[in-house]
Amino acid sequence: MFKLYRAIWRASAGRQIILIVLSIAIAALAAVPLEFQRDIVNHLTSDDVSGDRLLLLGSGMMAVILLSLALKWLLGYRAGTLGEDLIRMIRQRLLVRATDLTESGESFRKGTMTTAISAEAEELGKFAGGAFSDPVVQIGTLISVIGYISSTQPGLGMIAFSMIVPQIVIVLISQRKVNVFVAERVRILRGATDKLTTEQIDQIATDIDAQFDEIFETRRKMFLWKLSAKFLLSVINGAGTVGILMLGGYLVLDGKTDVGTVVAATSGLTRIQGPTAFLIAFYRQVSANRIKYELMLELFGPNPERYRRIGHHS
Repeated sequence: MFKLYRAIWRASAGRQIILIVLSIAIAALAAVPLEFQRDIVNHLTSDDVSGDRLLLLGSGMMAVILLSLALKWLLGYRAGTLGEDLIRMIRQRLLVRATDLTESGESFRKGTMTTAISAEAEELGKFAGGAFSDPVVQIGTLISVIGYISSTQPGLGMIAFSMIVPQIVIVLISQRKVNVFVAERVRILRGATDKLTTEQIDQIATDIDAQFDEIFETRRKMFLWKLSAKFLLSVINGAGTVGILMLGGYLVLDGKTDVGTVVAATSGLTRIQGPTAFLIAFYRQVSANRIKYELMLELFGPNPERYRRIGHHS
Protein backbone atom coordinates (compact mmCIF):
# COMPACT_ATOMS: atom_id res chain seq x y z
CA MET A 1 0.00 0.00 0.00
CA PHE A 2 2.80 2.44 0.87
CA LYS A 3 4.44 1.88 -2.50
CA LEU A 4 1.17 2.83 -4.23
CA TYR A 5 0.76 5.97 -2.13
CA ARG A 6 4.37 7.02 -2.69
CA ALA A 7 3.81 6.79 -6.45
CA ILE A 8 0.62 8.87 -6.21
CA TRP A 9 2.34 11.49 -4.06
CA ARG A 10 5.29 11.79 -6.45
CA ALA A 11 2.92 12.38 -9.36
CA SER A 12 0.59 14.91 -7.71
CA ALA A 13 1.92 16.19 -4.37
CA GLY A 14 1.01 19.86 -4.87
CA ARG A 15 -2.58 19.20 -5.88
CA GLN A 16 -3.01 16.58 -3.15
CA ILE A 17 -2.09 19.15 -0.48
CA ILE A 18 -4.87 21.47 -1.70
CA LEU A 19 -7.35 18.59 -1.57
CA ILE A 20 -6.26 17.67 1.96
CA VAL A 21 -6.80 21.26 3.16
CA LEU A 22 -10.31 21.28 1.65
CA SER A 23 -11.00 17.91 3.27
CA ILE A 24 -10.01 19.19 6.72
CA ALA A 25 -12.32 22.20 6.32
CA ILE A 26 -15.25 19.94 5.36
CA ALA A 27 -14.60 17.60 8.30
CA ALA A 28 -14.42 20.54 10.72
CA LEU A 29 -17.94 21.60 9.68
CA ALA A 30 -19.42 18.10 9.98
CA ALA A 31 -20.71 18.39 13.56
CA VAL A 32 -21.86 22.03 13.40
CA PRO A 33 -25.36 21.23 11.98
CA LEU A 34 -25.88 18.79 14.87
CA GLU A 35 -25.41 21.60 17.39
CA PHE A 36 -27.96 23.73 15.53
CA GLN A 37 -30.35 20.76 15.45
CA ARG A 38 -29.93 20.26 19.19
CA ASP A 39 -30.61 23.93 19.89
CA ILE A 40 -33.69 23.97 17.64
CA VAL A 41 -35.25 20.91 19.31
CA ASN A 42 -34.52 22.19 22.81
CA HIS A 43 -35.87 25.61 21.87
CA LEU A 44 -39.15 24.08 20.64
CA THR A 45 -39.58 22.20 23.93
CA SER A 46 -38.72 25.20 26.13
CA ASP A 47 -41.22 27.53 27.80
CA ASP A 48 -40.19 30.68 25.91
CA VAL A 49 -40.49 29.65 22.27
CA SER A 50 -39.57 32.53 19.94
CA GLY A 51 -40.14 32.65 16.20
CA ASP A 52 -37.21 35.02 15.71
CA ARG A 53 -34.87 32.73 17.63
CA LEU A 54 -36.09 29.74 15.62
CA LEU A 55 -35.54 31.61 12.33
CA LEU A 56 -32.04 32.61 13.40
CA LEU A 57 -31.09 29.04 14.29
CA GLY A 58 -32.57 27.69 11.03
CA SER A 59 -30.73 30.31 8.97
CA GLY A 60 -27.45 29.54 10.71
CA MET A 61 -27.87 25.81 10.13
CA MET A 62 -28.67 26.34 6.44
CA ALA A 63 -25.66 28.63 6.01
CA VAL A 64 -23.32 25.97 7.42
CA ILE A 65 -24.89 23.29 5.21
CA LEU A 66 -24.46 25.46 2.10
CA LEU A 67 -20.83 26.23 2.96
CA SER A 68 -20.11 22.54 3.50
CA LEU A 69 -21.79 21.60 0.19
CA ALA A 70 -19.83 24.29 -1.67
CA LEU A 71 -16.54 22.96 -0.27
CA LYS A 72 -17.56 19.40 -1.20
CA TRP A 73 -18.36 20.53 -4.74
CA LEU A 74 -14.94 22.16 -5.07
CA LEU A 75 -13.24 19.12 -3.59
CA GLY A 76 -15.12 16.75 -5.91
CA TYR A 77 -14.27 18.82 -8.98
CA ARG A 78 -10.56 19.10 -8.18
CA ALA A 79 -10.27 15.41 -7.19
CA GLY A 80 -12.13 14.34 -10.34
CA THR A 81 -9.97 16.39 -12.71
CA LEU A 82 -6.81 15.23 -10.93
CA GLY A 83 -7.94 11.62 -11.37
CA GLU A 84 -8.51 12.16 -15.09
CA ASP A 85 -5.10 13.76 -15.46
CA LEU A 86 -3.46 10.78 -13.78
CA ILE A 87 -5.42 8.38 -16.03
CA ARG A 88 -4.01 10.23 -19.04
CA MET A 89 -0.50 10.08 -17.57
CA ILE A 90 -0.67 6.31 -16.93
CA ARG A 91 -1.97 5.66 -20.44
CA GLN A 92 0.77 7.79 -21.97
CA ARG A 93 3.45 5.87 -20.08
CA LEU A 94 1.99 2.50 -21.06
CA LEU A 95 1.78 3.62 -24.69
CA VAL A 96 5.43 4.68 -24.70
CA ARG A 97 6.39 1.37 -23.10
CA ALA A 98 4.49 -0.56 -25.79
CA THR A 99 6.20 1.52 -28.51
CA ASP A 100 9.64 0.86 -27.01
CA LEU A 101 9.01 -2.87 -26.92
CA THR A 102 7.78 -2.88 -30.52
CA GLU A 103 10.76 -0.89 -31.78
CA SER A 104 13.22 -3.13 -29.97
CA GLY A 105 11.54 -6.23 -31.37
CA GLU A 106 10.76 -7.63 -27.93
CA SER A 107 7.65 -9.72 -27.54
CA PHE A 108 5.01 -8.61 -25.06
CA ARG A 109 1.46 -9.52 -24.13
CA LYS A 110 -0.63 -7.27 -26.34
CA GLY A 111 -3.92 -8.27 -24.74
CA THR A 112 -2.63 -7.47 -21.26
CA MET A 113 -1.28 -4.11 -22.44
CA THR A 114 -4.62 -3.30 -24.09
CA THR A 115 -6.54 -4.14 -20.90
CA ALA A 116 -4.12 -2.07 -18.81
CA ILE A 117 -4.45 0.99 -21.05
CA SER A 118 -8.24 0.80 -21.43
CA ALA A 119 -9.51 -0.37 -18.04
CA GLU A 120 -6.83 -0.76 -15.37
CA ALA A 121 -5.36 2.71 -15.97
CA GLU A 122 -8.80 4.25 -15.46
CA GLU A 123 -9.40 2.41 -12.19
CA LEU A 124 -6.01 3.40 -10.77
CA GLY A 125 -6.30 7.01 -11.93
CA LYS A 126 -9.76 7.51 -10.45
CA PHE A 127 -8.59 6.08 -7.16
CA ALA A 128 -5.49 8.27 -7.12
CA GLY A 129 -7.57 11.45 -7.46
CA GLY A 130 -9.09 10.99 -4.01
CA ALA A 131 -6.46 8.72 -2.46
CA PHE A 132 -5.58 11.26 0.24
CA SER A 133 -8.56 13.59 0.44
CA ASP A 134 -11.30 10.96 0.66
CA PRO A 135 -10.03 9.26 3.83
CA VAL A 136 -9.19 12.65 5.40
CA VAL A 137 -12.79 13.83 4.92
CA GLN A 138 -14.32 10.65 6.31
CA ILE A 139 -11.92 10.13 9.23
CA GLY A 140 -12.20 13.82 10.08
CA THR A 141 -16.00 13.56 9.99
CA LEU A 142 -15.92 10.57 12.36
CA ILE A 143 -13.66 12.43 14.80
CA SER A 144 -15.77 15.58 14.58
CA VAL A 145 -19.16 13.89 15.06
CA ILE A 146 -18.11 11.34 17.71
CA GLY A 147 -16.24 14.09 19.55
CA TYR A 148 -19.36 16.27 19.52
CA ILE A 149 -21.63 13.46 20.77
CA SER A 150 -19.14 12.59 23.53
CA SER A 151 -18.89 16.21 24.65
CA THR A 152 -22.68 16.51 25.02
CA GLN A 153 -23.27 13.04 26.54
CA PRO A 154 -20.26 10.72 27.09
CA GLY A 155 -22.40 7.56 27.34
CA LEU A 156 -23.92 8.12 23.93
CA GLY A 157 -20.48 8.91 22.54
CA MET A 158 -19.15 5.58 23.82
CA ILE A 159 -21.91 3.71 21.99
CA ALA A 160 -21.06 5.56 18.78
CA PHE A 161 -17.35 4.82 19.19
CA SER A 162 -17.93 1.16 20.09
CA MET A 163 -19.62 0.64 16.71
CA ILE A 164 -16.42 1.47 14.82
CA VAL A 165 -13.98 -1.06 16.30
CA PRO A 166 -15.82 -4.33 15.47
CA GLN A 167 -16.51 -3.10 11.95
CA ILE A 168 -12.79 -2.50 11.39
CA VAL A 169 -11.98 -6.02 12.63
CA ILE A 170 -14.60 -7.62 10.37
CA VAL A 171 -13.35 -5.73 7.30
CA LEU A 172 -9.68 -6.53 7.94
CA ILE A 173 -10.45 -10.24 8.20
CA SER A 174 -12.74 -10.44 5.18
CA GLN A 175 -10.65 -8.21 2.92
CA ARG A 176 -7.55 -10.38 3.20
CA LYS A 177 -9.51 -13.18 1.58
CA VAL A 178 -11.10 -10.89 -1.01
CA ASN A 179 -7.65 -9.58 -2.04
CA VAL A 180 -6.61 -13.09 -3.04
CA PHE A 181 -9.67 -13.35 -5.29
CA VAL A 182 -9.03 -9.90 -6.82
CA ALA A 183 -5.47 -10.79 -7.85
CA GLU A 184 -6.60 -14.15 -9.19
CA ARG A 185 -9.39 -12.57 -11.26
CA VAL A 186 -7.08 -9.97 -12.82
CA ARG A 187 -4.49 -12.61 -13.78
CA ILE A 188 -7.11 -14.93 -15.27
CA LEU A 189 -8.68 -12.06 -17.24
CA ARG A 190 -5.30 -10.95 -18.57
CA GLY A 191 -4.48 -14.50 -19.64
CA ALA A 192 -7.79 -14.86 -21.47
CA THR A 193 -7.33 -11.48 -23.17
CA ASP A 194 -3.84 -12.41 -24.34
CA LYS A 195 -5.17 -15.60 -25.94
CA LEU A 196 -7.91 -13.67 -27.72
CA THR A 197 -5.24 -11.75 -29.66
CA THR A 198 -3.79 -14.90 -31.18
CA GLU A 199 -4.67 -15.98 -34.69
CA GLN A 200 -5.67 -19.55 -33.76
CA ILE A 201 -8.81 -18.39 -31.92
CA ASP A 202 -10.74 -21.52 -32.84
CA GLN A 203 -8.08 -23.75 -31.29
CA ILE A 204 -7.97 -22.00 -27.92
CA ALA A 205 -11.68 -21.11 -27.61
CA THR A 206 -12.28 -23.99 -25.18
CA ASP A 207 -9.41 -22.85 -22.94
CA ILE A 208 -10.71 -19.27 -22.90
CA ASP A 209 -14.21 -20.46 -22.07
CA ALA A 210 -12.80 -22.42 -19.13
CA GLN A 211 -11.04 -19.28 -17.91
CA PHE A 212 -14.31 -17.36 -18.06
CA ASP A 213 -15.74 -20.05 -15.79
CA GLU A 214 -12.82 -19.52 -13.41
CA ILE A 215 -13.54 -15.78 -13.34
CA PHE A 216 -17.19 -16.49 -12.51
CA GLU A 217 -16.23 -18.83 -9.67
CA THR A 218 -13.74 -16.30 -8.29
CA ARG A 219 -16.36 -13.55 -8.32
CA ARG A 220 -18.89 -15.85 -6.65
CA LYS A 221 -16.51 -16.46 -3.75
CA MET A 222 -15.86 -12.71 -3.49
CA PHE A 223 -19.59 -12.05 -3.23
CA LEU A 224 -19.92 -14.56 -0.38
CA TRP A 225 -17.24 -12.86 1.68
CA LYS A 226 -18.27 -9.28 0.91
CA LEU A 227 -22.01 -9.79 1.47
CA SER A 228 -21.46 -11.72 4.71
CA ALA A 229 -19.27 -8.89 6.01
CA LYS A 230 -21.89 -6.34 4.92
CA PHE A 231 -24.59 -8.25 6.83
CA LEU A 232 -22.56 -8.18 10.05
CA LEU A 233 -21.80 -4.46 9.62
CA SER A 234 -25.51 -3.69 9.17
CA VAL A 235 -26.32 -5.64 12.36
CA ILE A 236 -23.79 -3.52 14.27
CA ASN A 237 -25.27 -0.28 12.88
CA GLY A 238 -28.78 -1.34 13.83
CA ALA A 239 -27.70 -2.31 17.35
CA GLY A 240 -25.98 1.06 17.76
CA THR A 241 -29.12 2.99 16.81
CA VAL A 242 -31.27 1.00 19.25
CA GLY A 243 -28.62 1.41 21.97
CA ILE A 244 -28.49 5.19 21.65
CA LEU A 245 -32.29 5.50 21.66
CA MET A 246 -32.64 3.26 24.73
CA LEU A 247 -29.82 4.83 26.76
CA GLY A 248 -30.82 8.33 25.66
CA GLY A 249 -34.42 7.63 26.64
CA TYR A 250 -33.44 6.51 30.13
CA LEU A 251 -31.19 9.55 30.58
CA VAL A 252 -34.04 11.87 29.56
CA LEU A 253 -36.41 10.13 32.01
CA ASP A 254 -33.83 10.53 34.79
CA GLY A 255 -33.32 14.19 33.93
CA LYS A 256 -29.64 13.67 33.08
CA THR A 257 -29.91 14.92 29.49
CA ASP A 258 -32.38 16.66 27.18
CA VAL A 259 -34.37 15.56 24.16
CA GLY A 260 -32.30 17.72 21.82
CA THR A 261 -29.11 15.89 22.80
CA VAL A 262 -30.69 12.49 22.09
CA VAL A 263 -32.02 13.68 18.72
CA ALA A 264 -28.62 15.13 17.80
CA ALA A 265 -26.86 11.92 18.90
CA THR A 266 -29.24 9.82 16.78
CA SER A 267 -28.63 12.06 13.78
CA GLY A 268 -24.91 11.94 14.51
CA LEU A 269 -25.03 8.16 14.50
CA THR A 270 -26.52 8.31 11.01
CA ARG A 271 -23.76 10.74 10.04
CA ILE A 272 -20.99 8.37 11.15
CA GLN A 273 -22.53 5.36 9.42
CA GLY A 274 -21.87 7.03 6.06
CA PRO A 275 -18.16 7.72 6.69
CA THR A 276 -17.71 4.29 8.26
CA ALA A 277 -19.25 2.56 5.25
CA PHE A 278 -17.14 4.73 2.93
CA LEU A 279 -13.90 3.98 4.77
CA ILE A 280 -14.67 0.28 4.66
CA ALA A 281 -15.27 0.48 0.91
CA PHE A 282 -12.20 2.70 0.54
CA TYR A 283 -10.01 0.18 2.34
CA ARG A 284 -11.25 -2.50 -0.01
CA GLN A 285 -10.52 -0.20 -2.95
CA VAL A 286 -7.01 0.51 -1.65
CA SER A 287 -6.34 -3.21 -1.30
CA ALA A 288 -7.63 -3.97 -4.80
CA ASN A 289 -5.74 -1.08 -6.42
CA ARG A 290 -2.54 -2.00 -4.61
CA ILE A 291 -2.67 -5.38 -6.31
CA LYS A 292 -3.52 -3.82 -9.69
CA TYR A 293 -0.65 -1.33 -9.29
CA GLU A 294 1.84 -4.11 -8.61
CA LEU A 295 0.56 -6.05 -11.59
CA MET A 296 0.83 -2.95 -13.78
CA LEU A 297 4.42 -2.36 -12.70
CA GLU A 298 5.25 -5.74 -14.21
CA LEU A 299 4.37 -4.32 -17.64
CA PHE A 300 7.12 -1.70 -17.38
CA GLY A 301 9.82 -4.32 -17.00
CA PRO A 302 12.88 -4.07 -14.76
CA ASN A 303 13.27 -0.28 -15.11
CA PRO A 304 9.89 1.44 -14.49
CA GLU A 305 11.65 4.65 -13.34
CA ARG A 306 12.51 5.35 -16.98
CA TYR A 307 8.85 6.22 -17.68
CA ARG A 308 8.20 8.37 -14.60
CA ARG A 309 8.48 11.77 -16.29
CA ILE A 310 6.31 10.90 -19.26
CA GLY A 311 2.96 12.65 -19.12
CA HIS A 312 3.85 14.42 -15.87
CA HIS A 313 1.57 17.46 -15.51
CA SER A 314 1.89 18.15 -11.78
